[in-house]
Amino acid sequence: MAAARRHKRVAASQPGFLPLKSDLDNSGIAKLGRRKRVSKNKKKNWNKYSDIHDVEEFLDDVRLQERATGGLIADKPDETLFFVDTGEKKSIQKPEAVKKSKSSKPLHVDLILQPDSHVPAPKNILAYQRPNAKKLRRMAEREEKLAAMGVLPRREKLLQLRKTRAAQVKEKPPNPKDPARGFYDLWSADSSDPADPYYLEQTKRKLVKRPEKLNEKPSILPAVEVIAPGGSYNPDFLSHQTLLLEAHEAEVKKLKAEEKLKRQLAINRLNIATEESTFNEQVEGLIEEDEREEVRETDNAEKQSKDSAVGATAQQEKKTERQRKREKAERIKELRRAAAKKQLQSRQQLFQLRSIGAALKQRELKTRMRQTKRKAKQEAQKALPRRLGKLKFQDPDLEVQLSDELAGSLRTLKPEGSVLKDRFKSLQKRNLIEPRERAK
Repeated sequence: MAAARRHKRVAASQPGFLPLKSDLDNSGIAKLGRRKRVSKNKKKNWNKYSDIHDVEEFLDDVRLQERATGGLIADKPDETLFFVDTGEKKSIQKPEAVKKSKSSKPLHVDLILQPDSHVPAPKNILAYQRPNAKKLRRMAEREEKLAAMGVLPRREKLLQLRKTRAAQVKEKPPNPKDPARGFYDLWSADSSDPADPYYLEQTKRKLVKRPEKLNEKPSILPAVEVIAPGGSYNPDFLSHQTLLLEAHEAEVKKLKAEEKLKRQLAINRLNIATEESTFNEQVEGLIEEDEREEVRETDNAEKQSKDSAVGATAQQEKKTERQRKREKAERIKELRRAAAKKQLQSRQQLFQLRSIGAALKQRELKTRMRQTKRKAKQEAQKALPRRLGKLKFQDPDLEVQLSDELAGSLRTLKPEGSVLKDRFKSLQKRNLIEPRERAK
């Protein structure tokens, strides 16, 4: 704006500048007379004694020329300002050869309302601005770069997926209440006729989808466990002795548990009442009250003497300002000493990188060992019965025969155990049912 004003003033100062107002001549300046001499080094005299009348008239004339002719007259070419009058009227043919009627002429009211200024309207900067223009430009550049690499943005992928889903329109099942539907014979052997899926599920023609969780077995144990070779009717000597040893260890374990329970429930002879304890219980409460009062008085006197001795030494003197400052300085020194020690330790750790690395490797090794042990423990627990109820599962007794009870043939073999109890215990061991007791 300042450059435009400077250009206008320079143009007006040229000898070819044509003012439109007659006031901008030397006669107006001569009427002002001699100027008053004032000091211009004071700010209060700048506006009071400054005459800017001639500058304002000049600027008004420049604005008038811009409104009337669209610019300064001095800048206009001669062809736009003058013409040669030869006396001949030339008929200027317009490109539109169609004659306009009176109705096509604008009304006088519209002519009055039309702007008469040749100055173009100021450019509306807000009309060219866009919110988040910089961000949108960056996103567009990034999308172009990804498109050149063959990578589609997320919006395009979702749009294509939506289009493919819309293309794959699934056929709706027929309405069971529609009278024009096809009939389905329930008792026919051929089930090729379409029917309602819900109807098929209810009539057991179509199986319900089984959850995957129900396909997992609660235990890895087999349904029927094979007994050890020592339990055969004609076993090997070593295998039979191994089975006997196992049964012996189970019985010893039961005996130890019973003995432990007996020891816990046994009567302590030290807690049995004696004649002396019985006499003390009977005599209790028969001591005279005078003796009790004397004992109480002596006890109170001893307590008061102790309290007075302790109270005299427990009082602390008030610290002086010098002592407080000294303690504060000691605390600051201690904090600085601790910070310096910590910094020194962090520096010393640079020389211990090798040992730190070895310690980390050892820790990782220990962690892996613990993980392997934990996994092995978890695998072992899969074969153990869980706690499904308030009772704990108890292993059944081993079905074993002694050496003199062995039979040489199946005819003379004595039956051991019960098949029903064995199946019942197997269900409990495989976590299919909870351990139970016979109702009494």
